[in-house]
Amino acid sequence: MENSSEIVSFVLAAYGNVGDFKYLYFIIILFWYVSICVANIVLIVVIHVDRRRLHEPMYILLCSLCVNEINSSTSLYPLLLSQMFSDSHEVTLPWCFLQMCCMYISAPSEFWGLAAMAYDRYISICHPLRYNVIMNTKRVFLLILLVWIFSLVSFMFSFSFIFSLKFCRNIIDNVYCDHQLMFKLSCSVSTQSYISEIFFAIVSIFIPFTLISVSYFKILAVCRKTSIENKQKAVTTCTPQIVSVSNLFVGCIFHSIDFRLLIARVPDEVRIILPMYILICQPMLTPFLYGFNLPKIRHSFKRLLFNRK
Repeated sequence: MENSSEIVSFVLAAYGNVGDFKYLYFIIILFWYVSICVANIVLIVVIHVDRRRLHEPMYILLCSLCVNEINSSTSLYPLLLSQMFSDSHEVTLPWCFLQMCCMYISAPSEFWGLAAMAYDRYISICHPLRYNVIMNTKRVFLLILLVWIFSLVSFMFSFSFIFSLKFCRNIIDNVYCDHQLMFKLSCSVSTQSYISEIFFAIVSIFIPFTLISVSYFKILAVCRKTSIENKQKAVTTCTPQIVSVSNLFVGCIFHSIDFRLLIARVPDEVRIILPMYILICQPMLTPFLYGFNLPKIRHSFKRLLFNRK
């Protein structure tokens, strides 16, 4: 067993020997990463350029969500690309911590961002006459600031314990640095570490998910008493967010399941990909759900593309 002071890097053992497939994997991963960045940046640019039509609270909140999608993707894909041509699959301790920082700040930002958008839809549908007063520019930017503050606070409290850990092993059975696996590599894991995980789950997932659920239950209650036209409008604007939340919930289930217990029955490729489901699907799902589903953004994109006024 190695002394903890000697461990300065970790080996990402889940890569294995990709052989000649590394070139194909590299191209696929690079294409997916570039596509995510381009799709989210285009959506941000369209919203920024069309000030007259798209400078509304929902679209400004959407920009914050797109920034987070780029951050979450950048926390994963560059490391995957660099490791494709590595024989040792080693990552240094600082880089491992940096990856976890970016990755686990983006997770609560995703949920809190969707919670802010759910609140915006709740005000829009349940209190339409007061919408412009409540969701003013100051309130919108305050919501965005709170999203990132809550994300940073939950991360800093939960992961302060990881930074003080002493590691006795350096083999991570994954393709990225996962905090749950990092705990298992430490010489001793205190009760505080488990408390930090519970705190992170409550603040980052449970509370925003509860707020989202309450908002949509209230929206549903109002829609039952309104006209068919208003119901259709509510469905159009709320469907992308419901799909996003459902996808995140599925991804959290995949990430929480310990597939290492099922290694005899689950193929290695499935065991590796499922915990990364959120990082693979959600960053691409967001711009397509909102960019091609919401009429205003779709029309603004066409005007920008074809230089129409």
